[in-house]
Amino acid sequence: MHAQMISPPSMTYDDAASNFRIEDEIARLSGDLDNLNGCVECVDRYVGQNRLALRAVSAAGHITEYTFEDLQRLSARMANVMAGWGIGAGDVVAGLLPRTIELVATILGAWRLGAVYQPLFCAFGPSAIEHRFNTSGAKLVVTNMANRAKLAQIANCPQVATVIDAGEVLPQGDIDLRAQLAAASPEFAPVMRRGDDLLMMMSTSGTTGLPKGVPVPLRAMLAFGAYMRNAIGLREDDVFWNIADPGWAYGLYYAITGPLQLGIATTLYEGGFTADSTYDLIERLGVTSLAGSPTAFRLLIAAGPQAATRIKGKLRCVSSAGEPLNPEVIRWFDEYLSVPIFDHYGQTETGMTVNNHHGLTHHVRAGSAGFAMPGYRVAILDEHGKELGPNQPGILAIDIAKSPLLFFTGYHQKDTPAIAGGYYRTGDTVEFEPDGSVSFVGRSDDIITSSGYRIGPFDVESALVEHPAVNEAAVIGVPDPERTELVKAFVILSPGYSGSDELAQDLRQHVKTRMAAHAYPRLIDFVAELPKTPSGKIQRFLLRKAEIEKQQAEG
Repeated sequence: MHAQMISPPSMTYDDAASNFRIEDEIARLSGDLDNLNGCVECVDRYVGQNRLALRAVSAAGHITEYTFEDLQRLSARMANVMAGWGIGAGDVVAGLLPRTIELVATILGAWRLGAVYQPLFCAFGPSAIEHRFNTSGAKLVVTNMANRAKLAQIANCPQVATVIDAGEVLPQGDIDLRAQLAAASPEFAPVMRRGDDLLMMMSTSGTTGLPKGVPVPLRAMLAFGAYMRNAIGLREDDVFWNIADPGWAYGLYYAITGPLQLGIATTLYEGGFTADSTYDLIERLGVTSLAGSPTAFRLLIAAGPQAATRIKGKLRCVSSAGEPLNPEVIRWFDEYLSVPIFDHYGQTETGMTVNNHHGLTHHVRAGSAGFAMPGYRVAILDEHGKELGPNQPGILAIDIAKSPLLFFTGYHQKDTPAIAGGYYRTGDTVEFEPDGSVSFVGRSDDIITSSGYRIGPFDVESALVEHPAVNEAAVIGVPDPERTELVKAFVILSPGYSGSDELAQDLRQHVKTRMAAHAYPRLIDFVAELPKTPSGKIQRFLLRKAEIEKQQAEG
């Protein structure tokens, strides 16, 4: 079994895009699209090379290291346990666990068996979990005692395997996971599948409605590997940490699957996110490549420049995904951490598709999501499905015929209105810059129409967070009989600032100066928090709904 070759960072974007061949990506696999296993691609192919695979950090800060040999034995034990409970190829196994070794065992054990893994975020309540079970038809869920009570409230809950610590009592009828793992054989021949067979059953984040099931086939690993090489720019000497939770796509795709595919060790931290714990681990582990969301990075900024001094200059690169990256974050990371932070764009359905690539050389413009990743062709469509040119806002779409890395073919057990006329429509409004890069404007239903102007909330939010008083902002349009909509901003202030009419006026003037007179927020609310999905995406539709309901109540 051959190791993957990681593209040198000296390769230009233009060369990588023009020379892309799907056959080359398939050749990077240990198997092929007729004979494929997720655990083999992420573990077995690197056994015998004495490689570190995982740094697992407990909530208390204890570090345990695992080799690929360790993960091979662990995945085999888990596959034996699952098979003993009747789980077979194609069955769905769900994981409701924090970032622990048992989570990794569940994912890899399911794949070794040829089963399908479904992630469940630990902050989910019973209704969110039940909705996902109804989508997937999961036959087994692996959890711990901290999350077990949620499952007791779910009708027709699948078989439960539970991780119990000393002093905890196993619920009646549950599988004692650790006991059965210890007793299981460390050998289990991987069940080979085909590229179109399922690897994961994901769900959308629910920014605009109930989550939809997203089947992810094994061939999606082609796209995951390409992202790690080209956009993350992962190197063999990197210490990599993606702080995103594997309960969501960015964490599962690119904190677990992607780095292991390339034979590079990944890092999992069981504890919750704080600026101090993040800086601590970067310093202790010598992290060189960091990935996460703008929400997390803004919390680092909120901790202040002094907290950042101990790791200044130690990171090689930072990758950001989940929400558009405000230019102010880019400036702050450059000044106080001496590291480039690049914006990356993707969806659960598509993987990452538009990126500023650390692994490829090209011009990077602050505020741009970057260029289509080699293997994807993106277009911007008007309401009639016609492709648009530079500086013409429209819906970002993926040209299916010219995007061999695209793995999405439709939602689980649903019609696929997002796919029509040869394009997958993302629902995000963007525009091309003259150099071919893509700039984010907003979700199609987030665009504000005021006095005949179309205003993208992202631009207004970016202008607001450039002000030292603003830590985070969300901008929406609220109905207005004269202007159609008024621009309204919800602002979380930086430490040391308090809301006032004077500050609100200062922020309005600040946006006028940075943008245009028609785009400033006429209405500003100072708030303590913003509604977000568990993965950190701002739910502007909830802010709009609340404003409309308030207007109706006031008559």
